[in-house]
Amino acid sequence: MELEREKGITIQSAATYCSWGENQINIIDTPGHVDFTVEVERALRVLDGAVLVLCSVGGVQSQSITVDRQMKRYSVPRLAFINKLDRSGANPDKVMDQVRDKLRLNCAAVQVPIGLEDQHEGVVDLVNMKSYRFEGEKGVDVVESSEVPEDLADKVSEARAALVEALAEVDDEIGELFLEDVQPTEDQIKQAIRRTTIANQFVPVFMGSAYKNKGVQRLLDGVVEYLPAPHEVRNMALDVSKADDGEETPVELNSEDPSLPLVAMAFKLEEGRFGQLTYLRVYQGKLKKGDFIYNINNGKKLKVPRLVRMHSNELEDITQAPAGEIVAMFGVECASGDTFTDGKQQVALSSMHVADPVMSLAITPVSRDVGTQFSKALSRFQREDPTLRVHFDSETGETIISGMGELHLEIYVERMKREYKVETRTGKPRVNFRETVTSRAKFDYTHKKQSGGQGQFGRVVGYIEPIPDSKEVEFVNNLVGNNIPPGFVPHIEKGFREACNAGSLIGHPVEGVRIVIEDGAAHAVDSSEMAFKLCSLYAFRQAYMECQPRILEPVMKCEVRAPTEYQGDVIGGLNRKKGVINDNVQELDEAVIEALVPLNNMFGYSTELRSITQGKGEFTMEYSNHAIVSMDVQQELTKSYEKKRSSGNK
Repeated sequence: MELEREKGITIQSAATYCSWGENQINIIDTPGHVDFTVEVERALRVLDGAVLVLCSVGGVQSQSITVDRQMKRYSVPRLAFINKLDRSGANPDKVMDQVRDKLRLNCAAVQVPIGLEDQHEGVVDLVNMKSYRFEGEKGVDVVESSEVPEDLADKVSEARAALVEALAEVDDEIGELFLEDVQPTEDQIKQAIRRTTIANQFVPVFMGSAYKNKGVQRLLDGVVEYLPAPHEVRNMALDVSKADDGEETPVELNSEDPSLPLVAMAFKLEEGRFGQLTYLRVYQGKLKKGDFIYNINNGKKLKVPRLVRMHSNELEDITQAPAGEIVAMFGVECASGDTFTDGKQQVALSSMHVADPVMSLAITPVSRDVGTQFSKALSRFQREDPTLRVHFDSETGETIISGMGELHLEIYVERMKREYKVETRTGKPRVNFRETVTSRAKFDYTHKKQSGGQGQFGRVVGYIEPIPDSKEVEFVNNLVGNNIPPGFVPHIEKGFREACNAGSLIGHPVEGVRIVIEDGAAHAVDSSEMAFKLCSLYAFRQAYMECQPRILEPVMKCEVRAPTEYQGDVIGGLNRKKGVINDNVQELDEAVIEALVPLNNMFGYSTELRSITQGKGEFTMEYSNHAIVSMDVQQELTKSYEKKRSSGNK
């Protein structure tokens, strides 16, 4: 994307493939910025292995921790690659320590670098004890030697011993040899690394400089040798043929036999030059051009019109794709996460985890003539990105877009301008607050309405109480007898859940609450589904203010990096924003400060940080949790909400 080139960051994940020896490798490059975290989620959901790229100067940064957490969620085996060894201040040993401390990974180097910074020439492989130098233009000529440089001999034997020891902790075969004081062979070490990496018990660490092509060839060898092939990964699906009976039995998919029924998953949608492009991962069977396939999620049957293999933004037409392939189809209407089969098997793959948005922005087109384009852009962006939400606020008459952060929303506003020629005006970013209750309160509410003809009647009795450390809204039916006919109970629940969509304090959703209904009354003629729904809605509002409700605000985990001389100013700035400093470490001539700061106080921080550090500071932030706001902030928020409502009613 043009925007990616301008900003120098990855915004959308890009799929490509390469051949290495006799193997074909499908690669997805994902963004590092935490605002585009869904791109990492969808890639990890469909890939069999990953390379965690770490900077030899910056080390394990906050995004590395987020991505590592996502890898653990999907149990993806990984290799680590310590990059930029040619940069000033490169320190791979420090990065290894951070991987153990911050990511809690059992890792060991499988290589030792030959020289660092401007002296970086290559690596010594600790498995086969050979040295590799990368020469020629862009390091394409690999010079292999069985000689280990003399000045590195001690370091190499030390690092190899550390590798064997790390493997001995998690692998029985190496463990036995280690106890008997027997040196394992090259083949035994390779097999052990492969077994433990696939089992997610060990992470081999490679080194080099990707920009200068140093070490990349050995990394690709490592991908082939240590990461699993598609048939070595256990992929599970759910049998939905008996879903009506409430039964969904897990089914293991087999990617080795091409004659088995097709199972594939759409994991990413993109608007291409020729219409919607749907990225698919084939898990079982074979996908052929011209075949009829079924979308399990919506029951639609469709024909595969065109099948392509992606090479970044270039397309290569193919006629079929076996299991393990990542391909794309054109002209297929579907949603991200849909499962496709050939109709012989009714199975669905579990979809990926989608984080809740933390920030909202009011957006309106500058000109009224572009309304159609504006709607078209929003619906396309929503289809492509599950973390982008759009809704219309009926109170203010504004379109609200919600996303993962300031940059995330800024990118979509910019894309709308460039790709759809729609100039927009945006309001002040709005934080997605939540409300919760802190004490128990009873309700006993009777809803009566008589206005000629059939009236409305309903009575509900029960209580509301907090659920500690929960985001759920729980409804408990403790009714005894038939004072309220059972048919009305779902509508009572619906009324309560609707009431929880907008709390009375500032109109934001209520969470961490349990609603228990114990008794009530109904009328033979006047009671209806609507009467009970309204009754429970008003009952909740009546009891809510007695529960001592509190406002919850999103708190962000921030990592600020700035030269040491600005350390005091940065900490002072974070304190003024009611931040809590968790960590403050020195890395060379740079201070790295970690803090928890309320998101509401972080708007415009990038400008502020630039001004106090003369443009040398940078920061990243990601969502941590929702926490209760102080009483003065609560009163301020409630007052401004009341003012907004009263002016809206006028």
